[in-house]
Amino acid sequence: MAKWTPEETLELIATHGVTNTQMVPTMFHRLLALPDAVRASARVASLTNVLHAGAACPIEVKRRMLEWWGPVIYEYYGATEGGGTIVTPHEWLEHPGTVGRPWPGSAITIVREDGTDASNGEPGLIHIKDGRRFDYHQDPEKTAASRRGDFFTVGDIGYLDDDGWLYLCDRRTDLILSGGVNIYPAEIEGILLTHPAVRDVAVIGVPDAEWGQQVCAIIEPAASVVADAGLAEELIAFCHTNLASYKCPRKVVFGPDLPRTDTGKLSRAEVRELYASQSSQTPSINDRR
Repeated sequence: MAKWTPEETLELIATHGVTNTQMVPTMFHRLLALPDAVRASARVASLTNVLHAGAACPIEVKRRMLEWWGPVIYEYYGATEGGGTIVTPHEWLEHPGTVGRPWPGSAITIVREDGTDASNGEPGLIHIKDGRRFDYHQDPEKTAASRRGDFFTVGDIGYLDDDGWLYLCDRRTDLILSGGVNIYPAEIEGILLTHPAVRDVAVIGVPDAEWGQQVCAIIEPAASVVADAGLAEELIAFCHTNLASYKCPRKVVFGPDLPRTDTGKLSRAEVRELYASQSSQTPSINDRR
């Protein structure tokens, strides 16, 4: 495909009897946004293994995809540097939101900022071990900073439950610190993606004189949706019904297609540039205090 679209994806699956494919959560969201009649008539029975990764998948999005496509959706979490976790469809339904347990040869531990081991259920830096060692190219300082004994981290935050299932929170670099409290953008994005007026969303922290940072949601509205101050109010209210107040956006900015990499990941640097260019457009912003 020259450019991924949900319509062509379903057409190609049906035409070629596709069995295996890899996706990212944004693709799931856009498939689910298709009209009910289109989804009902889609021929996807050939699929046996749909692998997804690249970002945390909102629980409701994953649940709806499993209801539609059946128990063929497998999720993994890993790093280019090596090691990771995987979860089967049935395991995920028993542990909604998990990205799995370590695959053979890999191990996971969670570490606090002070370097001590986190307790089960306590978010911290995810550290991975897979029995191999590596060096970042011509960057011994980065190599040393990433390591803790035989384990390494790529800067993701998550936690383990009592049974060893891993749950992602966010990237450490994407963390929003507001009034001394850690806020994870991925959690807010997952809620906003369930609103029918939202085609895509990126949540970032923007400077705030009182709180240090405040939560800002940059919204790519769905087709035919009027993106105005009224919708901004509606989206903020929607967040307040699903999240603690301190996690809810105080600003909503409407913009064009959000910048994503070829693997479907948000380009946060470009998102912040987009915020800077859009933030002067007062009709598309709501600032609730």
